[in-house]
Amino acid sequence: MQPFLFVNPLSGSYAGESINQVIRQLKEGGVSPTLFSVSTPAEIHACCRRINTSEQQPLVIVAGGDGTINAVVNGLHPASATLAILPMGTSNVLAAELGISSLEDGIQKIVRGKTASLAVGLLQLKQGSHRFVLMAGIGMDAAVVRDVWPLGKRLLKQGAYALSALATVFRWDQSLIQVVTRDQQIACHSVIVCNASRYGGDFLIAPEADLFSPRLTMVCIRSNQRRRYLRLALQLFRGKSTVSSELLRIPVEGVEINGIKPVQIDGDFAGYTPARITTLPDFCQIIV
Repeated sequence: MQPFLFVNPLSGSYAGESINQVIRQLKEGGVSPTLFSVSTPAEIHACCRRINTSEQQPLVIVAGGDGTINAVVNGLHPASATLAILPMGTSNVLAAELGISSLEDGIQKIVRGKTASLAVGLLQLKQGSHRFVLMAGIGMDAAVVRDVWPLGKRLLKQGAYALSALATVFRWDQSLIQVVTRDQQIACHSVIVCNASRYGGDFLIAPEADLFSPRLTMVCIRSNQRRRYLRLALQLFRGKSTVSSELLRIPVEGVEINGIKPVQIDGDFAGYTPARITTLPDFCQIIV
């Protein structure tokens, strides 16, 4: 496999010397990648098009955060590449899901070469479709992501999201959406459709979710009261969200969401509902 290395200099923990060390260690392990330095989805997609047209089974290494990984996943052809992750973002949720504890650990896994088949989610909006690796959030968390200050995200990291959340609380939207599965219809204030068990860092909200399964876990917040969200936030920080009465978890293979709410995927704003969410099993191989 021809290896390629995507590096985002705007990622949360980017450092030029770290990248030089990564390349040296990869070469010592027999992996000599072509380097792509990218900072926007448009740049990432352009590089992916080059890979799609020139290579049948590339090894695509992403040194960045979950947003950079998402852009790469949306740029690659399905069932073609092997994906590898090196954590250099703000929260690195996918790396945590894969048990990658550091850059060195990620490099060792790449050299070892063990893979598994990755399933991803597919979000379909009127404005277009988007793939996601971790989750699609509809409602409260998407409003926070939509309104976060881009420069503040780089300077304050998670603190920028806290400030945006505070502003969202003051501009509280009480409207509900209708979530329709094959078996039921539920009125919710917010919904998180999870392909992974973690959310926003190390918060465990869907322990049954599995990156390698074609099923998703829908996590519904039915109440539109601010005090209930505050209670849920406290449970998240105390590690008790998995037993929270504020959350309703439902395994799904697909879901339709009716109403108008903002949507985010893998930490980036994507648009507004109505939406349909399904899965793409066996999207690619991923280094584990």
